[in-house]
Amino acid sequence: MTTKGAVPVNLGNKYSLIASAVATAITVSGAAQAQQQATKQDKKVETIIVSGTPGGAGIRKLDASFAVTNVDAVQIERLAPKSTADLLKSVPGIWVESSGGESGANVFVRGFPGGGDAPFLTVSLQGSPIYPAPTLSFLENSSIFRLDETIARMEGLRGGPNPVVSNGQPGLTTNFHLKRGSEDTEGTVKYTTSDYGLQRIDGVLSGELSDDLYYMIGGYAKRSSGIRDAGFTSEKGHQFTINLTKEFDNGEFNVYTRQTDDTGAWYLPTPLNVEGVDAGFTQLGTLNRQAVIHVAGQDMEIDLGEGRGWKGHVSGGSLKLELANGWQLIDRFSLTNGDANTYGLVPDGAATKLASVADDGSSATGAVTGTVYDGDTWVQNYGRWVVLKDIEAFTNDLAISKAFSSVNSAFGIYTATTSAKDWWSLGNSAYHVLTAGGEALTGIECNSSADGCGFNYDINSTGDATTVAFYTTHSYQATDALTLDLGLRSEKHEVDYSVDEGLDGTIDKFVTYDERKTSWTLGGDFKLDDQSGVFARMNKGYKMPYFDDFRDNYGAYQGGERLIKEVTQAEIGYKYMGESSDVFATLFANEVQGDTFVRKPGDPAEILTNEAMGIEVDYNFNHSSGFSVNMNATWQKTEITESPNNVGNEAQRQPGWQLRVTPSYEFELGDMFATVYGTISAVDDRFGNNENTVVLDGYEKFDLGFTLEPTEQVKLMVSVDNLTDEQGITEGDPRNADAPNGRYIMPRSVKLSVSYSF
Repeated sequence: MTTKGAVPVNLGNKYSLIASAVATAITVSGAAQAQQQATKQDKKVETIIVSGTPGGAGIRKLDASFAVTNVDAVQIERLAPKSTADLLKSVPGIWVESSGGESGANVFVRGFPGGGDAPFLTVSLQGSPIYPAPTLSFLENSSIFRLDETIARMEGLRGGPNPVVSNGQPGLTTNFHLKRGSEDTEGTVKYTTSDYGLQRIDGVLSGELSDDLYYMIGGYAKRSSGIRDAGFTSEKGHQFTINLTKEFDNGEFNVYTRQTDDTGAWYLPTPLNVEGVDAGFTQLGTLNRQAVIHVAGQDMEIDLGEGRGWKGHVSGGSLKLELANGWQLIDRFSLTNGDANTYGLVPDGAATKLASVADDGSSATGAVTGTVYDGDTWVQNYGRWVVLKDIEAFTNDLAISKAFSSVNSAFGIYTATTSAKDWWSLGNSAYHVLTAGGEALTGIECNSSADGCGFNYDINSTGDATTVAFYTTHSYQATDALTLDLGLRSEKHEVDYSVDEGLDGTIDKFVTYDERKTSWTLGGDFKLDDQSGVFARMNKGYKMPYFDDFRDNYGAYQGGERLIKEVTQAEIGYKYMGESSDVFATLFANEVQGDTFVRKPGDPAEILTNEAMGIEVDYNFNHSSGFSVNMNATWQKTEITESPNNVGNEAQRQPGWQLRVTPSYEFELGDMFATVYGTISAVDDRFGNNENTVVLDGYEKFDLGFTLEPTEQVKLMVSVDNLTDEQGITEGDPRNADAPNGRYIMPRSVKLSVSYSF
């Protein structure tokens, strides 16, 4: 991380290796394409997508007038994502900061503004949002979803008709599809270990229970001390999923449940100017995981080793029916309930030498070991934060549709009830020795004070939100080549919310909110030939406020602000799906009005308008020789156009460009099949704050993998993440942008797995 005006070293050569690799991949792809023999054209052209359609009705990907990225189970395995958010890096136009662990990622969409979390991301399972509020403080959608062998594929839709259907998300909707049973009984058992002590078992089994009744069951159990070793079992969890499908003559009925209990250490920004503090460093350890904090006049014992996680379930289902006279009905429903708690050691300011804070100006004593540390010891102030969050949501999306000659019409109603009960104690800070798992100190006055060494913010809150939206979509086949479509949505959003700040039993903030908005989308698709086409689209949508939006911006709300983010987007795209390759390229432009940014609780809100424009490319090539490559790339220009102080600056933490190339080669090794694959990632410099005074340097990252299949049933897999142990920075310190803290990407790690399928 550097200050504004710093000159990057060797900028001309910084990404030369990446550029060479991309050029080589494209050259090889072109040569191989000219020599291809077997084709996959039919399979590709007939790819069916359900994202962005009324009720999740399927359409051919080539016919869609919007861009959707598909990632199947094989690709997920090769990408070896560390978390659900990590997988989203495979979607063009998306910038992901997944260096905080399995939970608590920051996800940015196409230059949309944001100071953290994932305000413009919706994660759906089987077509239903797992939690209608995209982001609450300390909770974004990907935090309550875990990947395992039960996932068949993911669809990623950004922009397009998103503002009209489902929960009206104007940004990115990722839709995960579960594997489902068939007439054949199939299963996989997989064991995974790693160089950081991971022990994990996955399993999945599917088949037919009776005539036209199919099942899939699966899950995992895991334990490890974490990629950043905490010295104890800091990551542990298990998950169980069951998916049942009954087929009828005129449709099908599906139900599923996904039970999860999974927690992991919360990795936080660390100092960038202290020797020995690198990508493998974590504040958490045996000497500091247990602590006593003073809350509402009482001492409370906590275990920070509980980290961040999800203990709850996501359950739901769908009914699809072919009715009389060509009518179709689709109903999707989902229920989510559980606890998404957070415990962590949060840095408060820069690292400093002990002499500057010790009572005697020269030394202090370890509160656990009794070690005497001299004044030259590096220390840092850590807040011991506790967030207890009980969430629940129920959604239902009912749509009916019918084709009338050249017009296809659909009418739907989407309803959602969302609740959250929060208990927080933020602050509780004390100076700790700046080593991995460093202990707290005695001999520093504020360490022994009930108020700690910094701010404190404690709340008890409860909130309920109800959304009812009526929507309709219509497509018109103007000619054999030209299709036009229109979508409208009228949404009523209500919120009731109250907050006790200070945990004194007094309600300090209360909200009764009722707002209605109309969203729209208008698109056109022109088929150039059987393999290619172009499309154009405009839309206008809204991100409605939820509970934390009111608490953070209570003064603005009382002053008449409705706290609604208004999003306007335009897209022009080209698509090609050929015999061995497909290309989707989309030009986009957007404007987001009414964005609010609060650095930490109690700080005043900044209200901003952001604009962005750019291009995203999604390219895939598969050749019968065994060579394949995927490339996704994004270039964008962002600008803050309305702000109290930062007009003309770039949006914070958003790269001007990013590139990801994943080549692979399948070949025979004696009587066995083998695959070598890898991923090359590169990202541009970013600004760590809206003031554009803190520069987060760009970086490149290399991953490598190898699979070997001795038989049709057995597969061995080795994957290396961050092969060169790059010390890239994903973000600075969002609570104090000027402090020299940052969050590193994950250090190098190696995984080994062996699986048996039958």
